[in-house]
Amino acid sequence: MCRNIKTLFNFEPPATEDEIKASSLQFRKLSGFTAPSKANQAAFDRAVEQVAAAARILIESLVTTADPRDREIEAARAKAKSIARFGA
Repeated sequence: MCRNIKTLFNFEPPATEDEIKASSLQFRKLSGFTAPSKANQAAFDRAVEQVAAAARILIESLVTTADPRDREIEAARAKAKSIARFGA
């Protein structure tokens, strides 16, 4: 799995539209393009919007009994894990 994809479900505060859009841009990896050509831009943009809409529906539909995670705590854990793995 790509290390750039972040979990968006069950956080307080909830995922923002910008976070959902950013995660949907990972869709480009399916195409194999770093950036689409001008000829493919419209198809790419349409697909990204559809992926974002599907992600939004999924996140809003999921149910859990777990307490919401704190973004700052999770970010600190990720940073510590990165430092342990790659060094300062």
